[in-house]
Amino acid sequence: MLRTRLFSALRRPSVLRSSRCLNTHTPANLHSHSQCHGDAHSKTRPSVEPSGPVRVRFAPSPTGMLHLGGLRTALFNYLLSRRYGGEFILRIEDTDQKRLVKGAVDNIVRTLEWAGLTFDEGPGKPGGVGPYFQSQRGDLYRKHAYQLLEKGAAYRCFCGSHRLESLRAEAAAQGRPPMYDRRCLHLSQQQIDEKLRVGEPYTIRFIAPNPADPGSADVAQFYDIVHENMRFRGPAGFDDAVLLKSDGLPTYHLANVVDDHFMRITHVLRGEEWLISTPKHRALFMAFGWPVPQYAHLPLLMNSDGSKLSKRNRDGPLQGYIDAGYLPSAVVNYTALLGWHPGSGDKELYELAELEQAFSLGGLSRSKSAVSRDRLDWLNKQHLQKAVSSDSAQSRDLAAIAASEIDQHVPGFSRLPDATDTALRALRMCSDRLTFTRNLFDMAPYLFSNPDLGTEEAEKTIAKVPLETRTHLLQAAIAQLKTMAGPDPASATGDKAASKRWSGFAKDMALAASASASSNSDTLAQKPVPKSHAMMMLRFALTGQSTGPKIPELLEFFDSRETTSRLERAVQKIVAESLQ
Repeated sequence: MLRTRLFSALRRPSVLRSSRCLNTHTPANLHSHSQCHGDAHSKTRPSVEPSGPVRVRFAPSPTGMLHLGGLRTALFNYLLSRRYGGEFILRIEDTDQKRLVKGAVDNIVRTLEWAGLTFDEGPGKPGGVGPYFQSQRGDLYRKHAYQLLEKGAAYRCFCGSHRLESLRAEAAAQGRPPMYDRRCLHLSQQQIDEKLRVGEPYTIRFIAPNPADPGSADVAQFYDIVHENMRFRGPAGFDDAVLLKSDGLPTYHLANVVDDHFMRITHVLRGEEWLISTPKHRALFMAFGWPVPQYAHLPLLMNSDGSKLSKRNRDGPLQGYIDAGYLPSAVVNYTALLGWHPGSGDKELYELAELEQAFSLGGLSRSKSAVSRDRLDWLNKQHLQKAVSSDSAQSRDLAAIAASEIDQHVPGFSRLPDATDTALRALRMCSDRLTFTRNLFDMAPYLFSNPDLGTEEAEKTIAKVPLETRTHLLQAAIAQLKTMAGPDPASATGDKAASKRWSGFAKDMALAASASASSNSDTLAQKPVPKSHAMMMLRFALTGQSTGPKIPELLEFFDSRETTSRLERAVQKIVAESLQ
């Protein structure tokens, strides 16, 4: 009767057009029992967009490095704060001191910065509601746990670990979720005083309302922004959660609710695994007499085989994406589309600033999303191409990274005066085929060192060019270069527009070779040398490969001295072979 009166006083009217049932087949520690009564959804979804500024939080537990699911939660909270105005708070939920991982907090902060998700309040950024580590807020939690005790909404539990383990084993044997039997709820005041007098340790448990009681309707029924109308029903209600452990530390449930209230959180966007705890959290808000924030529980991320993505999966930890060379903009773009859709249109490429304007709660999906590296690779390719084509600080940063990566193959390259400029021009020329900057040297090693002209690939490049014509073409190219002013390597950009001046080079080269062959009475003098043969010989001399950037772009990339050197080297190769 106590809990019925308490929650009846806090009840607010609620009308459900349809309902979904919380899953009752959950791990034992969820302590819930519910029965489903229909799974239909309302055809007309009510507006879920905020009408004013919001305050949201990302509250990771530093028990491991930030993973993709955590980044998505942080991103959606960040985007909501930017789209509708307000604050994005970083809160570190480190009450589980035994499972803390060294360096995890730094990793979380550093990864958020890498992704461009700047928090307004949090560690190192006070905002008047700190501290932002739960381990530093113990007095606040203890104060409010004892408030509930004084109000009759909680009680001391003196049961030890041995008895609690027996209860769990008994429940497991009977095939039901483990629930505390409320033995200590029925202790007399005299029994409680005696236990306290002898110093017997205790926890503080919340008196959970029974969702079947009429006075607990607002606890049992709620609207979730993603899953819509939810109903939590069952004859046994949910377990009396421990709020304060015997060592004085709070549990997640108490700390979470107290912090959300004092940090003035308006919207809670978190993982779907917390959906089953929402009635418990709502009950705590109502027991304190506090307004309940709006909830949006994001669906799970899945592996391609349908299993749940976790920190231990290859595609889970964010550090793996960073180390692999993915761009922050590509990872953010990809993550945003895991569970959110902009609505109309087929737009897939987004910068963070565009997402800040486009994001909406109505675009959140309840369907699980499968992680696909292929899609992320495609997005990274698009973002890389866009980044290096711009005259921005980012393009030069990427070029500097590429230069340091080339160092692994051409020692000392990054120390050259024009290393960054050269790498940037190479990135721009190859960007339509690059997924990562680290692929640049593997794709086009000839841009940074002399090509190997003795490979099968090199020979394949000129296989269709008659032996008698090869030296004529190369010598014609060398002579032609001497009549042209070579590009200034410091100002050349390597872009397609700049390569127009080389568009007729191969044609003129072929004509000159034809004239040379005619004057020397070669057997092929009767037929003009085709332009395609000139292109093949240039590609052979400059790259040693049968495919690659267009010839005018290559001629624009190298200065005339380097081009001449490579042509002369190719002549020597062909002459030497002809003498064998």
